[in-house]
Amino acid sequence: MDAFDELWRGGPRFMQTEDSFKLSTDSVLLADFANMKRVRSCLDLGSGAGVLCVLLASKNPDALITGIEIQPKCAELSRRNLAENKMNGRADIITADLREHRSLIKAESFDIVVSNPPYFTENSGYSAPASHRASAREEKSCTLQDICAAAKWALRWGGIFSLVHRPERLSEVFCAMAEAGIEPKRLRMVSHSALKAPSLVLIEGKRGGRKGLKIEAPLILTNADGSDSDEVQRIYKRGAYAPDRKGTKL
Repeated sequence: MDAFDELWRGGPRFMQTEDSFKLSTDSVLLADFANMKRVRSCLDLGSGAGVLCVLLASKNPDALITGIEIQPKCAELSRRNLAENKMNGRADIITADLREHRSLIKAESFDIVVSNPPYFTENSGYSAPASHRASAREEKSCTLQDICAAAKWALRWGGIFSLVHRPERLSEVFCAMAEAGIEPKRLRMVSHSALKAPSLVLIEGKRGGRKGLKIEAPLILTNADGSDSDEVQRIYKRGAYAPDRKGTKL
């Protein structure tokens, strides 16, 4: 029997299988970072198991979500996760190569584009033995430039592009965004603790935006004693932020 795990009590539910990545912090943090206010259409490039699609649909019930995923098994898992969360009519998954974006989606038709892309260039180090895991980890199916080109095509003028990546590739991210006509506007570093160097970076760009980058306070995941920081508790609805059985904050 299929088993779905709740992200928090009464919250979104996701199936995790041996063939797919486990639910990662990266997508949860990106969903929290992404500005979904007044968004009516959202595109997830490389939607994987549909975690971002579900979380963003939960964040803005008025938004219509589209995901593009090249791996059929992941796309099917994404659809099952959407169905489990009763979001069939609000989200659609396209099984296709995002590099073919011009034939898949209408130009300038989305308010926001999000992506949790492969972090590493191909042949840059360890490669996962399973092809689907290697594709999700390395730029085998698409590069950073491919992601930004697809985002540019999809975004309306003034639309927002939000992604999560590795700090060591931040200059490449900025260059790829700028080449696609997407101006970096907001940046937030993520660190495991206040004494650790950042391990992730959350970036927001604006198509046709003016120059000017806002650097936000870092997101610290744990306190000095190793417990969840207050912000992580808020994001994951734990501790004082945990909903009661009626879905309200305690």
